[in-house]
Amino acid sequence: MNKGLFLQNVEISNGAQPLLTLSHDIAPGEVLTIMGPSGVGKSTLLAYITGTLSADFAASGRIVLDGHDITHALAHRRHVGILFQDDLLFPHLSVAANLAFGLAPGGTREERRKKIAEALAEVDLAGFEDRDPATLSGGQKARVALMRMLLSEPCALLLDEPFSRLDTALRAQVRDLVFARAKARSLPVLMVTHDAEDARAAGGEIITLEVQS
Repeated sequence: MNKGLFLQNVEISNGAQPLLTLSHDIAPGEVLTIMGPSGVGKSTLLAYITGTLSADFAASGRIVLDGHDITHALAHRRHVGILFQDDLLFPHLSVAANLAFGLAPGGTREERRKKIAEALAEVDLAGFEDRDPATLSGGQKARVALMRMLLSEPCALLLDEPFSRLDTALRAQVRDLVFARAKARSLPVLMVTHDAEDARAAGGEIITLEVQS
């Protein structure tokens, strides 16, 4: 089985307007960064990969993940994790309850509690299980969101400008954390961003898209 994320002859258009054409292989632990202005189709590409593409768009081409063609798979069966600009934590739930959403069904209550505790300890948030998300700093929220996604055991990670709302110092810290955790789990990573520093920090290949006429 070929591990990694493979985009094969992917073409996306909005009506008669072509947006992007892309073929690329992303190996486990590698990061591919896609840059370009708004409207070039960066987030639309991520939606195609996650199976959430709006009916306003037309797309073709294959998406293969770890040897499995997921092009037409249901979104929840694709095993693709994604982080957005916003942390999207549930405000009415504790940190532990938020993390529990990432866990697959099954296991005893004690086993699930242990996994959540280990996830929090991994990002220096040990003992935060009962905390209200509203009491967390921006960096702490970003770490909880990251671990919730990783607890779902994805086979690939997509990044939709997840660092853009963090201040400069925090941005570098969270960015390094995300890339380190993805590499430790041998996840292929596809990041879309406007920020050249994010692209440089990723350390992988950079593709710059232009608006097609």
